[in-house]
Amino acid sequence: MAQPPQPNPFPESSRDADAGAVFVLESKGEWWHAGFHLTTAIVGPTILTLPYVFRGLGWGLGSMCLTVMGLVTFYSYYLMSRVLEHCEKAGRRHIRFRELAADVLGSGWMFYFVIFIQTAINTGVGIGAILLAGECLQIMYSDLSPNGSLKLYEFIAMVTVVMIVLSQLPSFHSLRHINFASLLLSLGYTFLVVGACINAGFSQNAPPRDYTLESSKSSKVFSAFTSISIIAAIFGNGILPEIQATLAPPATGKMVKGLIMCYSVIFVTFYSAAVSGYWVFGNKSNSNILKSLMPDNEPSLAPTLVLGLAVVFVLLQLLAIGLVYSQVAFEIMEKKTADINQGMFSKRNLIPRLIFRTMYMIFCGVMAAMLPFFGDINGVVGAIGFIPLDFILPMLLYNMTHKPSKSSLTYLINITIMVVFTCVGLMGAFSSIRKLILDANKFKLFSSNVVD
Repeated sequence: MAQPPQPNPFPESSRDADAGAVFVLESKGEWWHAGFHLTTAIVGPTILTLPYVFRGLGWGLGSMCLTVMGLVTFYSYYLMSRVLEHCEKAGRRHIRFRELAADVLGSGWMFYFVIFIQTAINTGVGIGAILLAGECLQIMYSDLSPNGSLKLYEFIAMVTVVMIVLSQLPSFHSLRHINFASLLLSLGYTFLVVGACINAGFSQNAPPRDYTLESSKSSKVFSAFTSISIIAAIFGNGILPEIQATLAPPATGKMVKGLIMCYSVIFVTFYSAAVSGYWVFGNKSNSNILKSLMPDNEPSLAPTLVLGLAVVFVLLQLLAIGLVYSQVAFEIMEKKTADINQGMFSKRNLIPRLIFRTMYMIFCGVMAAMLPFFGDINGVVGAIGFIPLDFILPMLLYNMTHKPSKSSLTYLINITIMVVFTCVGLMGAFSSIRKLILDANKFKLFSSNVVD
């Protein structure tokens, strides 16, 4: 007997006129491609900030916060994937975070809330990626030509030009090979930096180790919440629905495999970078541990070849990170400007893509050159952006769609996480903005020094 036709798990009718979905978020990937995208979105050079994070928390609290954040984010992303699969089985496949939140919560304002937060995160990460890549070039240049005349903003301009070229890759899926290379690069520079820290720790020029926290109780509390916000930013991504959208049908179960791949890399890189860097430099840890290994007025604490190679790996991965976090902006642009009835590479669609993506990258480059204080921005973005999207909304969406019993362990865990991280986000936002204000006198437009 003939089998009845099976419903398409990914109905395309609602996407026929949506160029952002068809062109940028095309669904062709396998689970390992999602793993590459997730790893690039989470495991970046910001892990070199972890010793600085421990500086505000100490050994015990730092290790605990890193572990808790890891467990909570894995759980959160797992729940988000379950919510997406639930809606998909009900015939409502969502490929954008904002549409998912608005549909499940039944609120139009949630659509605009999520798109505002996502835009802030993605633009902030894009600016940070260009800024840090420019700083990497500056580090290499300063080592090769100590008396050179080039300034940080000139290196940022160079990186921006490269990003303009790479941004013309049309879809999220087309980044899969770049993001696989990004995964390897993250492992590469982590091992190099950890080796450099161990070498520095046992060398005759090893810095004196002091793990004491700030003396003032209020400063200690604010530093702790700022550090927690930075950890949230490091673990956060805020684009999991868009990453899951790149999976070819059927998508059920694929994202979990991608998450396991991603968190295997996280376990290796996060802990090794945090422990080795803080062990060597203690409360003198810089917001970029490479700068601690290469002090301005003292000899390097590790072989120049090792540090130089680590900087090159970081530089290359930053290009991939900038591209991943630009996809939401590109998808919005494409949805508004492209004609779905003409090809992805038709003149009608190619010219607007070239113009708008170039303008977006130029904007990020100009902001990076004007505002070189990545460490402080990282904390604010973590508190205001990543905590709502990655620590609160997934639990709320799961409770709304799967409706676990209010007496069940799952429901109680979800409510607890939401309450705790709402408080953490508020305190983190306050302490991060406070640090921005305190550091305001160090900020200089188009400065050649990145403020910690």
